Amino acid sequence: MKGDCPVCKTTGTIEFISKTEEIPYFGKIMESTIICSNCGYKHSDMICLEQKEPLRYSLEINKNTLNARVVKSQTATVTIPKLGLKVEPGSKSQGYISNVEGVLKRFEDAVKTALNFVDDEESKRNASKILVEIENVKHGEGNAELIIEDPFGHSIIIHEDASWRKLTEDEIKGLKTGFTTIEQ
Repeated sequence: MKGDCPVCKTTGTIEFISKTEEIPYFGKIMESTIICSNCGYKHSDMICLEQKEPLRYSLEINKNTLNARVVKSQTATVTIPKLGLKVEPGSKSQGYISNVEGVLKRFEDAVKTALNFVDDEESKRNASKILVEIENVKHGEGNAELIIEDPFGHSIIIHEDASWRKLTEDEIKGLKTGFTTIEQ
């Protein structure tokens, strides 16, 4: 299938490619890619095609759990309450596979980016304090709990010390999914 490029506006240069696959922990997914043969623009996305049981995973982060595997879907909320950190899914949310240390690095990068946009001293002090706390946790000098809540059940923390449970109906209602819905 061919289309027009949203970047260079050239007619008929976008190619749409999609395929379905079975991916461990995610289940059946559809991967779609668009590529412009004129300017090289490329965008890829992955959509989970199955809904699983809504689950909440948690793991105490310490030096022994930094390598625990984390599979986060595009619909999951990731929280580290002790550090006051939370990422909720939005319309551009993407899934990823990492480890606990990689999740900490993502939060660290987000806090550093936010520091570039704040002017008041209190916000800068709070951000700096969070960065120190993240470093302490990464170096085994502190601990914190990592929580992943996924209303579609595609996320998991893979470690013998990880715990999980079903989400309650109230918890599910309080979570964002990243999807836009239109009600009539």
